[in-house]
Amino acid sequence: MVSQGLLPQPVLAPFRIAPRFVGRVWGSLDLHPWYDRTAEGAGEPIGEVWLTGDECVVATGQHAGQTLGEVFREASQALLGANAPSAESPLLIKVIFAKQKLSVQVHPDDRMARKYGQPRGKTECWYALAAEPGALVAAGLKPGVTLDKIKAGIREGTLEESLNVLPVAAGEMILVDAGTVHAIWPGSILLEIQQNCDLTYRMYDYGRPRELHIEKSLEAVRLETRVGKVMAEGMRDRTILVDAEYFRVERLPVDGSRSSRTLAGEGKPDRGLAYLFAAAGAGRIVGQEFEPVDLPARGIVAVPAGSPEFVVEDLGGLDLIRISPNWPEKSE
Repeated sequence: MVSQGLLPQPVLAPFRIAPRFVGRVWGSLDLHPWYDRTAEGAGEPIGEVWLTGDECVVATGQHAGQTLGEVFREASQALLGANAPSAESPLLIKVIFAKQKLSVQVHPDDRMARKYGQPRGKTECWYALAAEPGALVAAGLKPGVTLDKIKAGIREGTLEESLNVLPVAAGEMILVDAGTVHAIWPGSILLEIQQNCDLTYRMYDYGRPRELHIEKSLEAVRLETRVGKVMAEGMRDRTILVDAEYFRVERLPVDGSRSSRTLAGEGKPDRGLAYLFAAAGAGRIVGQEFEPVDLPARGIVAVPAGSPEFVVEDLGGLDLIRISPNWPEKSE
């Protein structure tokens, strides 16, 4: 538990995290209108915008200028609450801009990651912020595909034939369990929520000169996983987009303003840390005990456990997504 061996820490107010733009060979040269950013002078396209990575920089509040990883090391209990099973940042949140196909890949589960000296594996989900007509993703394997067929597909360049292909539309959520063979294809802009792990084993990369991880990818593969579209669950005051092990993602209506007391939901226990992401529009976080925090479009604000009360104000067209960790009952 986070509380073991730690002294009580001061309450932290909500703070905004600056996005970190990460180059990828399959990415975009221009992120407008989503972000005021181009790849000019960067050397390679921008494929991912990291919103909560350990190297992301805190933009507001008492820890402004520090990396998020540093804040977790210094104030994990204040961020996570006393009941979190780990003091580390639990979630990595990104926006994915794919102009080419990503590699066909797989992520290890917790057990395999720890076998090779990593703290955790990677289960993730994709929320489609936008999608062109005919946009597709590959998520999982077709029924009946065997490990031998996967090996032959890697060897012969036919692995795509074994993939389960899904159409994707704006507003849809896809769960991708650890061990799932998958690939993101062009045509959609995805909000990716995952365990705080960037461990990827590439199986096939369309001839690009990047390292493949054949042996470990075959070890990580599960022929059947929790993978596929998740049906949104409409509630009185929110829409639950996914509620799975490791994370819960909700869409919260804000009718002018909304009190922080209502964000977790009626009868819900304190989940500790949460993130508020503006999928569209803009908002502001206002409280009596801290300076107002702006929430721009595609921006993210961390709401630490035990944060002072506040109000979320809609500054125009705010589409608010709340993301919180779902701690597993026990580790594998």
